Amino acid sequence: MEQIRYSAAACQTDLSNPVERRAMRANTDRMLSMIDSAVNGSAPFLPVRLVVFPEFAHAAPVFATVGELREKLAVEIPNEHTERLTLKAREHNIYIQSGSMLEVDPKWPGVVFNTTCLIGPEGILYKYRKVNPWIPFEVNASPHDIEGYDEPLFPVADTPIGRIGCAICYDWIFPEAIRQLAANGAEVLVRVSAYMDPWGATEPMDWWTIVNRCRALENTAYVVAANQGASLKHYPPYSWPGGSQVIDYDGRILAQASPGPGERIVVAPIDISALRHEREVRRGHHMLAHLRTEAYPVYQQHQYPPPLADRQDTVLTYERNNALIDEAKRNIK
Repeated sequence: MEQIRYSAAACQTDLSNPVERRAMRANTDRMLSMIDSAVNGSAPFLPVRLVVFPEFAHAAPVFATVGELREKLAVEIPNEHTERLTLKAREHNIYIQSGSMLEVDPKWPGVVFNTTCLIGPEGILYKYRKVNPWIPFEVNASPHDIEGYDEPLFPVADTPIGRIGCAICYDWIFPEAIRQLAANGAEVLVRVSAYMDPWGATEPMDWWTIVNRCRALENTAYVVAANQGASLKHYPPYSWPGGSQVIDYDGRILAQASPGPGERIVVAPIDISALRHEREVRRGHHMLAHLRTEAYPVYQQHQYPPPLADRQDTVLTYERNNALIDEAKRNIK
């Protein structure tokens, strides 16, 4: 078996919050510098081949309406930021999970996606669009909800450093999303996240660590999780606890940034050869193989978004999200 072993770097950012497209360039400048730091700092050791950035590293959905997001921040992909990341990936022969940005696509008019890209020396390998926006606040669209959407919801890239899949922040509270990535072949599960206090990386809740470790062990996969480290003044109204971490396929924490805002780079080894061996020889605790799919009828009926009586206005707003949530709650037994 070919030996595939390298280091992954989770880079958490503490950047100013862009309110216009041109301000995104400064964020990308800093991300490129952090990539150099991650790669060069590990040069004497196991080389870094995967670098991951958090949700909102490029831009956050800071405006209340879809119209404002489209007008002031949303970009098409590819763009100047993905092109610069491609050049950096080529320079270091690495793979980069971009921070998320607000995306518009002429194929899907009228909506804004929260999107991250896996980028390698060959360019963009996939776009992942957040399937579970953090409702009711986020008014960016889920590709799941768009009639006629025909692109993969959970793409996985087969790369020289393993099969990589990604999901964004709130997606990870849904075990089904990460299970689908694993079912699609993912060996490294990337979490691009902006997880805020009080649910973040510290007791008494520490959902961040609990969820990351659980998703790793239940899918026999590595987790590389980069969390937003912005200070309160950069991304109000929340404070961002960081705690970026790398978890192995048995749920062990291999590296973790100290909790609290601020830039951090944490690096840990990824052994794809060992993971493949485990998946091949393991008999117990092989949840992917032990899954009794027909036992769960909950997934055979539609839950969200439910139809509303008023179908005239389908533009996502805070108020509409709340109405959809209320309707969905009424359908729960």
